[in-house]
Amino acid sequence: MELKGNCLVAQSGGPTAVINSSAYGVIKKFYELNDKYKIYAGIYGIQGIMNEKIKDLSCCDRKYFENLLYMPSAAFGSCRYKLKDAKDSEEEYKKIFKAFNKYDIKYFFYIGGNDSMDTAFKLSKYAEENNFDISIIGIPKTIDNDLVVTDHCPGYGSAAKYLVNSAAELWMDINVYDSSSIMVMETMGRDTGWLAASTGLIKKFIPDVNQLIYIPEMVFDEEKFLRNVSQALKVNRKLLVVTSEGLKDKNGDYINTDSGLYSRDAFGHKQLGGVGRYLQSCIKNNVDKNVKMTEMGVPQRCAAHLASKTDVYEAISAGEKAVELGIKGEKDCMVYFKRESNSPYKISIEKVSLKEVCNKVKHVPINYINEDETGVTKEMMDYVEPLIKGKLEAVDNSLLYNYIDFKSI
Repeated sequence: MELKGNCLVAQSGGPTAVINSSAYGVIKKFYELNDKYKIYAGIYGIQGIMNEKIKDLSCCDRKYFENLLYMPSAAFGSCRYKLKDAKDSEEEYKKIFKAFNKYDIKYFFYIGGNDSMDTAFKLSKYAEENNFDISIIGIPKTIDNDLVVTDHCPGYGSAAKYLVNSAAELWMDINVYDSSSIMVMETMGRDTGWLAASTGLIKKFIPDVNQLIYIPEMVFDEEKFLRNVSQALKVNRKLLVVTSEGLKDKNGDYINTDSGLYSRDAFGHKQLGGVGRYLQSCIKNNVDKNVKMTEMGVPQRCAAHLASKTDVYEAISAGEKAVELGIKGEKDCMVYFKRESNSPYKISIEKVSLKEVCNKVKHVPINYINEDETGVTKEMMDYVEPLIKGKLEAVDNSLLYNYIDFKSI
């Protein structure tokens, strides 16, 4: 099928180490297939598109696009903007589709997570109901790894690689002195524990690591936690405790002693943090005073200097596949990864309806969590290990990123 118009790509939600790689895949594939139509970038996601902040990438030197492979964060800017239903606020949709028509956009590729797929679904539904000829295709992205259907999400492998290495470094650090020492490590993960669980992989190369892992999939009980810590210290006076930021108690309430951290984003999600400090305080007041806390914070989501080569090239492939689907006339779908085998590691890239993905959450499976709910099983290790493999040189010889400000060139 021949191309019938211009292409628009945009990014949404939190940045990752490889969200730009997916944009690169879109741009590369679209340019390969035509020299007639233009590629545009939506600056600051759907919110920017609504305000016609649209950049003509055809005006950029194509050599700049190679930098997208190695740049962290979202090169075209992002947003956390919740589209209302069209029946409640059609004005937003009119602005967006006015921009689509103005720039002759026939293919719109939206790179993002769960909430971004919700946006793509709403736009697809509006286009169909109002006879707009446009292919709207979602490209998955989220370090939380919580999109359903897809085996994993671009961005997760690199974040996991960063966290696994960081966990190993923290473990080695607390083993420096001949005294008891406990480290609490807090990762992102509001509703799922994929990130914290990934650190269990350090047992592959540090078999005797003394580690406890706590994730949202399991009910958190303070008394049980303190017993676990006390018991672990009997085995080894050194202990690494890894926790997701979104632990919940038996009532489903978040564990958080910092009341000021309960603000919400545009999608109504609580902005969390402080669990690590809470666990540190619990241990210090009840078990052992030699306890420190490290909050992994922002670097875990876009540390491109430690990006997984597997993650980068899968992200590129996801962008390329989205373009192929769009040109074939596919609409209202998201590309996803289907794992064919673990050893050797092999995936295929398929499509799924956006309706089947948005507003749903993929949790860490029960069989990935050990029996006493303080760590992970071999199944989890086997799942995450292939995703973190391979190395890319994200920095130049001066050990600095080759930064390009795509929003202003």
